[in-house]
Amino acid sequence: MFAAMKFRLLFAALLASVSLLIASCQKPPAENPSAEKFPAVYEVKGVVRALMPEKKEVTIAHEEIPGYMVAMTMDFAVTNAAELTGLMPGDSVTFRMTVTKDDGWIDQIKRTGVTNAPPPPPAETFRRAREVEPLVVGDTVPEYTFTNELGRLVRLTEMKGTAYALNFIFTRCPFPTFCPRASKSFSETQDKLKSMNGPTNWHLFSITIDPAYDTLPRLKGYAKTYGADGSRWNFLTGDLEDITAIAEQFGLQFWRETPDALPFHNLRTVVIDAAGRVQWVTMQEDWSADAMVEQMVKAAQVR
Repeated sequence: MFAAMKFRLLFAALLASVSLLIASCQKPPAENPSAEKFPAVYEVKGVVRALMPEKKEVTIAHEEIPGYMVAMTMDFAVTNAAELTGLMPGDSVTFRMTVTKDDGWIDQIKRTGVTNAPPPPPAETFRRAREVEPLVVGDTVPEYTFTNELGRLVRLTEMKGTAYALNFIFTRCPFPTFCPRASKSFSETQDKLKSMNGPTNWHLFSITIDPAYDTLPRLKGYAKTYGADGSRWNFLTGDLEDITAIAEQFGLQFWRETPDALPFHNLRTVVIDAAGRVQWVTMQEDWSADAMVEQMVKAAQVR
């Protein structure tokens, strides 16, 4: 009897443990601690790298922003260009950064001192590259081969007969006015082109500038986030040498101040016509989806 009672007690304890385990597995996951309620405001420290008061912008190498962004160098929009008066590259500063779902800016910029640190090199310590000529409107795009998020090869020279657009992103890019805005604009362009009664020979490509991190599964997940139709919009990766080359041909540059830093980059969006020639290159990030649709329709009609 004692053995039987002991067995029942052990069985009851085991059942309770299993029930607890099942209940814990069924609990909804905890909210991501890095998920922000917008607008989000941060107090940040950094070092001025470049000043562009005429554009109301400043380049700052900032420290890590816990829960939001690792240390990196970025171009920031300032609300008041007068706050840049008297600042010089190398000045240490504090500032307030405000981030909304679709925008971001800084203000309350205060100089706190001068750093003796030399300016960062224009690129990593070593990155294999090759000499390439700039591509301008009317030039034919040379051969490049990449792999899309579905694991399929994409050869740009085989795109003749199809108009396509290129932009450059990386999935860890956190600031809403950079890669997220570029991806949202491509998403809107895709939807507008799909819904209109117009040409069907068009495609969109987003090339990662962070190929070591942006694996195919990560690119696939990023594509899903922005509602990319894999038959119309793909995310490309490939050899860093090729990515560097095509980026430089369109005037896009990217580098890291340290091996672990996120890449700092400027912006380029490109439209290639159906004959394989460069039709349009913009360095702005605030172009409208309607403007891109107009460019794509024009490019698709080229013979």
